[in-house]
Amino acid sequence: MNFELTEEQQMLRDSVRKMMDTIATPEYIREHDEQGLFPYEVYDKWVKMGLLGLAFPEKYGGAGGDVLDMVIIGEELGRKGYDFVGAFGMSIFNGLNVLRYGTETQKKDYIPKIINGEIRLSISMTEPDAGSDVGAMRTTAVKEGNEWVINGQKVFSTAADSDNNIISLYVKTDPGVHHSKGVTLFLVPKDTPGVTIRKLNTLGRRMLGTNEIFFDNVRIPDNHRIGDVNKGWKCLLSGLQFERLVTIAGYAGNAQTVVDDALAYAKERKQFGRSIGEFQAIAHMLADMQTQVSAARMLMLNAAVKTAKGEDALMEISQAKLFGSETFANVANQGMQIMGGYSYMMEFPMQRHYRDARSTTITAGTSQMQRNVIANLMGLKVK
Repeated sequence: MNFELTEEQQMLRDSVRKMMDTIATPEYIREHDEQGLFPYEVYDKWVKMGLLGLAFPEKYGGAGGDVLDMVIIGEELGRKGYDFVGAFGMSIFNGLNVLRYGTETQKKDYIPKIINGEIRLSISMTEPDAGSDVGAMRTTAVKEGNEWVINGQKVFSTAADSDNNIISLYVKTDPGVHHSKGVTLFLVPKDTPGVTIRKLNTLGRRMLGTNEIFFDNVRIPDNHRIGDVNKGWKCLLSGLQFERLVTIAGYAGNAQTVVDDALAYAKERKQFGRSIGEFQAIAHMLADMQTQVSAARMLMLNAAVKTAKGEDALMEISQAKLFGSETFANVANQGMQIMGGYSYMMEFPMQRHYRDARSTTITAGTSQMQRNVIANLMGLKVK
């Protein structure tokens, strides 16, 4: 299988890397991480470069790119920090649901606004008692005339409080049936009356912000519904593989930066008259770290190439997600060990990589859920 980039893909990678090197400086990232600030300046650069339109058809102002283009961007953004991948991908992933299931009017309205940065989209699915168990969802929407009245609570809603954000909200519209038949997707502007957003204080991934959202008799017109009533489960599942691929690419990019930083430190740091990288204990740690990251990247590219061909890649994506997230978390932990006390200082980025990496085995499908998927695809009956 050929993993070599085309000339156009190399140009895309190089242009994204150059832009990120220019604006996402260590000082910029540290400030936004410490203060919990959304990277609006970087986002605006993505808009100007046309990156937000890459996944959308030219008919709606996009560039008609494919999944390989998106994972190239995901990996490059991840080199600066995993949070950048989330900031970039959320509007696109949710916008693709509008493309797949929205009316023509909705497509012409929302998609150009996503591409030009006029609006952002976030997703709210998880609830206090409904994470991996989507069937436990309790937030509801009830039809009254040409409006829907929404009541309930969501949690762990990334970047829901960002400027000009519209929440892609999954709610129960038929509580009496299985969740695969009773969930509907709505687009709810964050400033809609009855919506209350509370930012949560988290260990990592602080640039995007993690939020709790309360819906108190929120009224939304029916034209804010995406897809058919009670068919939101199909919307939710349709974009997961694509979303996870770009996310996995971010793992690989950030994990490679962890190895690069730890290696640079090991070459410079002197103990007992020589660099610590010359000690076998440290050298073997770094060798294992690089091998794991290279393997994670190959799994990601294998899944991306198969997806680009239009083939079912659920097994490959699940394997890449599992291995990529656990590799990222593992090498960040090892990077902390190699850098010692300096890694524990807030002015050095290793602690941020460590904090951000820890979330990746939980979000976008836990490691345990990935193992279930893989085992079931192997013919086992895992519950």
